[in-house]
Amino acid sequence: MTPSTHSVTNQVPPLVDYDVFAQDTALSEAFARHVGADVAAEATAELSALGRAAGSAEVQEWGALANAHPPVLRTHDRYGHRIDEVDFHPAYHRLLDRAVAAGLTDAWSHPHGQLRRAAGFLVWSQAEAGHGCPVSMTHAAVPALRHEPELARQWEPLLTSRIYDEGLRAPAGKAGVLAGMGMTEKQGGSDVRANTTRAEPLAEPGTYALTGHKWFCSAPMSDVFLVLAQAPGGLTCFLLPRVLPDGDRNTFRVQRLKDKLGNRSNASAEIEFDGTTTAWRVGEEGRGVPTILEMVSATRLDCVTGSAAIMRQAVAQATHHAAYREAFGGRLIDKPLMRNVLADLALESEAATVLAMRLAAACDDAARGSAPERQLLRLALPAAKYWVTKRCTWLAAEALECLGGNGYVEESGMPRLLREAPVNSIWEGSGNVQALDVLRALRREPGALNAFFAEVGKAAGGDDRLDAAIKGLLGELSDLEGIEARARRLVERLALVLQGALLVRYAPSAVADAFCASRLGGDWGGAFGTLPHGADLGSIVTRARPINVA
Repeated sequence: MTPSTHSVTNQVPPLVDYDVFAQDTALSEAFARHVGADVAAEATAELSALGRAAGSAEVQEWGALANAHPPVLRTHDRYGHRIDEVDFHPAYHRLLDRAVAAGLTDAWSHPHGQLRRAAGFLVWSQAEAGHGCPVSMTHAAVPALRHEPELARQWEPLLTSRIYDEGLRAPAGKAGVLAGMGMTEKQGGSDVRANTTRAEPLAEPGTYALTGHKWFCSAPMSDVFLVLAQAPGGLTCFLLPRVLPDGDRNTFRVQRLKDKLGNRSNASAEIEFDGTTTAWRVGEEGRGVPTILEMVSATRLDCVTGSAAIMRQAVAQATHHAAYREAFGGRLIDKPLMRNVLADLALESEAATVLAMRLAAACDDAARGSAPERQLLRLALPAAKYWVTKRCTWLAAEALECLGGNGYVEESGMPRLLREAPVNSIWEGSGNVQALDVLRALRREPGALNAFFAEVGKAAGGDDRLDAAIKGLLGELSDLEGIEARARRLVERLALVLQGALLVRYAPSAVADAFCASRLGGDWGGAFGTLPHGADLGSIVTRARPINVA
């Protein structure tokens, strides 16, 4: 018998079999605050069921497998026929099936649908984030398609279905479909007006033949795509199915899959249209950007929510690890310096979550006709997209460090969170695009700024540092000299002031005080773990740690 040379001690049990929703106090409180009483019980029960699934060992294994076995492109079958298909690990399909069944592609058919979906997206993305890309785009395709009522009538029931129907077949024979998007071209990038893909009208009204190359097309095995192309009347939005109504494959050449930093479970591809690719016009010719921006706006909220999900999972793992790991004579979570780091991370995560839920509630109100909420979103949504997605990468890196060398190992799951973190900052418009969009809103929609200050004004008098930050922001906005060069600074302040106002109104005093002191009052260093002396670190960490975990 081989003698044992060591025993395993001081290792942390896995964070499994817990309710990701119910044990996220910031999320569950924010959801309860915004959801209507008429659906609160039903919606909370649905989210808790989804949370238990997301926290289960089985689903966590699905996420690991989907990333360990990334998608594989098959351009031809064994006989040499061109098929342009992408194979995914079965775990990826299981994740999608559960997401669709949970209604994460349908915010349009129930009361408080945007809020309910956003909370579910935040919960389920913690299991695995990559498959959230087709989920997000399918959800977001609906408002864009409504610019063409006949197409919406055909496709919306399939896009909002709660049945995930895998495989490429004629849409009429499917119980549900997924949608993708193709805007980016290699010569244009975010400057979509530089796109060169051509659209030539065909005999059938509203039908066109496309020729061109898309540099980034996410989820190429989706059933249908919204794409931009230059029609005779200018840049136009089109609906492009993978399989035509008669069952024939549309020409959709997948040239290669991108080898990405993260988001590895999800396929992103370069695709080509060869002049026989058939598509249907969505909206008027020449109105492609405003039309497809309906889709982009919907995915912006998912960028905020998806980043909040990564942040929350990173904080959950870090606080869980510190509660069990012993070093220097005691538990890490009881060490003052580690407690400062954890509390700082928890503040960032809670601020992101509270902001995401407030924006989701505003989407519901705007859909019901609230002009102030629509105006608030016009400014707050790009500002939140800018700031929350950028903070995500910093937070994921610091949370990984809380686990030390264990966090640097793939089995911990932390490297996957860190690799995934930058994607939402880049997707659908990087930081400069969001900052410039805020400036555009300030110039063109004065009602947006009024709505913003009305919102943060609801917290006036609740904290001196917040009041001073609001006053300082007004001063910055009064000086428009060289505003583009300092747009990032301005957008950062907009986001921080809005987060601070929400926390002052709704969070426990320990959370609001520490946030305002550090983010708004200037009593903060250049790294996480530099909260001011006197902050109630213990209360903040206890609030953030997943509870009822054995």
